[in-house]
Amino acid sequence: MPRPLLDRMEIIRISGYTEDEKLEIVKRHLLKKQMTAAGLKSTEFSISDNAILDLIRYYTREAGVRQLERAIGNLARKIALRVAEGKTEKTVIGAAEVKQFLGPPRFHPEEARTEMPPGVATGMAWTEMGGEVLFIEATELPGGSGLTLTGQLGDVMKESAQAARSYLWSHAGEFGIDPEKIKQNGVHLHVPAGAIPKDGPSAGVTMASALASLYTGRKVRVDTAMTGEITLSGLVFPVGGVKEKVLAAHRAGIRRIILPSQNEHDIDEIPDDVRRDLEVIPADRVCDVIRAALETGPPKKPETDGFTVPCADPKS
Repeated sequence: MPRPLLDRMEIIRISGYTEDEKLEIVKRHLLKKQMTAAGLKSTEFSISDNAILDLIRYYTREAGVRQLERAIGNLARKIALRVAEGKTEKTVIGAAEVKQFLGPPRFHPEEARTEMPPGVATGMAWTEMGGEVLFIEATELPGGSGLTLTGQLGDVMKESAQAARSYLWSHAGEFGIDPEKIKQNGVHLHVPAGAIPKDGPSAGVTMASALASLYTGRKVRVDTAMTGEITLSGLVFPVGGVKEKVLAAHRAGIRRIILPSQNEHDIDEIPDDVRRDLEVIPADRVCDVIRAALETGPPKKPETDGFTVPCADPKS
């Protein structure tokens, strides 16, 4: 669309439906519509809530409900065929029957990992189809140099990785990291799934946490996901798509969320039942993120018995 024309329009951004909203749309509207189209009666066909949720999670991937309506219509037509063949008993569709009629799942959403080695951190991403959980993996390359990035990363995401490494390098002493270790060894940072293009600045805190975990040998907590842009001075900037990201993390089994402090107001958009199930940790600086993310806190400094990440005022 030409820029002058776009400037004359008011842009209204509408977020995708949540799982609960999709479930209610199916029960109130789509199911009746597709049963009528297939000529089915309530005495001949019904579908459980768990089956509908399986359709949402494993057979469709969208912000709306168009694919979901097609899947329900597919089920309804197959049941109508059974009725036409003289099988008059009522068909109740549960999770097992979904696989029987529609085949194996088409999609496999990421779930929280039960174990992560040092160098792996859980992030949150937003796409046109909704929120997703992603994992940032970092490993050292002994004798190598520089930063290798893979996973179809866009330019902005590559710059975030470079900023994360540079920040940790310049503040290595504060985190108990030997700067020579960073200087003498390369690092490879990968973001699965490799076939899907990724971009944007919101993975900055996740990359910083993965690298801090790698260099210190401390694991990132498996119950924690994060999002936020970072700067070279160690500040954490707000990002978009927080509602979709948090809902995706909750579905994946994540119960601790690290967000930029300036995104705290976005939590008001999260359904109450999800909010009650989450611990939300606001962060202003990268050191806040790393302190909250690492499993047992940042490592000890060689010259001290205890260790805390000193969050110096970036303005000082």
